Amino acid sequence: MGSELIVVDYDPGWTGVFVELREFVLPVLEDIIVSIEHVGSTSVPGLAAKPIIDMDIVVPAQKDVSLAIQRLATLGYVHEGDLGIKGREAFIPPTDVIWHHLYVCTVDSAEYKRHILFRDYMRGHPETAKRYSDLKIELAERFKKDRAGYSNAKSYFVSEILQRASGK
Repeated sequence: MGSELIVVDYDPGWTGVFVELREFVLPVLEDIIVSIEHVGSTSVPGLAAKPIIDMDIVVPAQKDVSLAIQRLATLGYVHEGDLGIKGREAFIPPTDVIWHHLYVCTVDSAEYKRHILFRDYMRGHPETAKRYSDLKIELAERFKKDRAGYSNAKSYFVSEILQRASGK
C-alpha cells in the first residue's frame, strides 16, 4: 500500500470483486451471519472512490462476533480490534487475497446502520453521489499524502448526508 491517496472514477468491476470476496468468506461464516454487505463508496454506482472494497459481515449478536473472528482467522484474516470505532471489528486480509477492508458488526451496531443508511441514500440520490464524487476527487488532490486531512475534510458532507438520510 503506497502512502499516496488515490481516488478513482467508479468502476463497475467493483461489484464483481465484492462477490468474489463474499464467496471467499461465506463458507466459514454462512451458519452464523445475517448478511454480508458491500458498503462504502465502491458500493455506490457512479461514485468515485479509493479502489478498495469495504465489506460488513453482519452477525445476529455480540456472542457471534468472537466466533466470526476465530473462523476468519482460519482463512488468514488478522483481527485488528475495533480501531477506535465501537461496534465494528476490523481485519487485515490474507496476503494472497486482493486488499480490502473487512468488518464484523452486529445487526444492531450503530456503525453498521450508518454504513447501510449512507450507502442506500447515495444509491437512491445520484445527484448527491455526483456532488460527493466531485468533492472526493478534489480533496484527494488537495490531501495527496494526508489521509486524516482527507477524511476530516469530507466528514462534514458525510454527516450532512447521514442526517438527511435519517430524517433528522
